[in-house]
Amino acid sequence: MAKHNYMQKTPEIFWNWFVANAEQLTMLNDIPESEGQQLLQEMQQQLDAYCEGLTFEVSEQTAQGRTLTFSAEGDFDLFRYVVELVDNAPDVDWWEFVPFKQPKGKSLKVTFDKFRFDTAKMAFMQLESDEEPDIIGLRVALPDLPANYRPRENNPEDDDLLVGVYVTIEALLGEFDCTTLVGYLEVCPMPKEPFKEGFRPLDDLPEFVEWFKHTREK
Repeated sequence: MAKHNYMQKTPEIFWNWFVANAEQLTMLNDIPESEGQQLLQEMQQQLDAYCEGLTFEVSEQTAQGRTLTFSAEGDFDLFRYVVELVDNAPDVDWWEFVPFKQPKGKSLKVTFDKFRFDTAKMAFMQLESDEEPDIIGLRVALPDLPANYRPRENNPEDDDLLVGVYVTIEALLGEFDCTTLVGYLEVCPMPKEPFKEGFRPLDDLPEFVEWFKHTREK
């Protein structure tokens, strides 16, 4: 397991760098691409110095400015560093700071490696566990898998397929819910009559997760 470099610097040091460069970052579209890439690389270096393993995404510019989203890339051990970073964020004109990748809506088309996923054509089934009732197990049915598909142990292509499905689910649910609630995932070919076999459209997964959280809290 990789060792993370926790807290060599405080959040304030990262934010001091950000404030000093905020104007250029706001105008990324208006400066030479090479300068923009160098600036983003410097920001990643500052983020690594604060806590290795965190990443960021800068949104496109809108009338309200830009959004800077910080991610732990699904590593729950790093979640508290994301929260602490955003909790210590200064007020910067034209910038909003967001912890964790947010849900991207429904009817998503996601590309991962050579795989293409369309949530409108996928389905899911909950897999329950008496040993871990507070997490969600998912079986996800894919329309393009051959009917005789079986995952092979230590096969990179099957591993990439599973990771791609996970990335797709993360896009539906957001990083926080996906990491903290989805504890098991497997894939299977799409049955001929999926809904008769207990599957639901994958685009219904966010509503199912909200129901799951509500019932868990009772």
